[in-house]
Amino acid sequence: MTEINQEHVWDMIEDINICMFITWDGSRQRARPMAHMSKPEEHAIYFFTDENGAKDDQLEKFPIVTLAYADQSQNDYVSITGTATVSNDRTKIEELWSPMMKSWWDGPQDPTLRLIKLVPEDAEAWDSPHDVVSTIKMAAAAVGLGKPDMGDSGKVRM
Repeated sequence: MTEINQEHVWDMIEDINICMFITWDGSRQRARPMAHMSKPEEHAIYFFTDENGAKDDQLEKFPIVTLAYADQSQNDYVSITGTATVSNDRTKIEELWSPMMKSWWDGPQDPTLRLIKLVPEDAEAWDSPHDVVSTIKMAAAAVGLGKPDMGDSGKVRM
């Protein structure tokens, strides 16, 4: 069994490239898929955004954000809640820039490019078995032959 702790949560999200970035606009939640850059050594998760994005205004008023990660191939699921801020930190943007971002911005010097920094506060994770034997056990449980091992889950203070 794997203990669900901070380090394990960071490991789980490392290989999941896209998460659902969920904000509150004052009347309802808004979710959008976004690529993240996790930096556990900084206790931060970064996202590039456009200065004209609606989420930027939402974050100014309601900075608490939830990130939802899912890796169905590994049966790993993580939800992280934290406080997000938008900045124009050009040094950090330069550091985090990758050629993949050219699909949305001209380069790290693009004047519309901004950076969201999320500082995680807590997480919930489910690291379930992902091998054939576990699948067989779940199928057996479905027909009344015992309870399956559903893996490890837990809440973590980040």
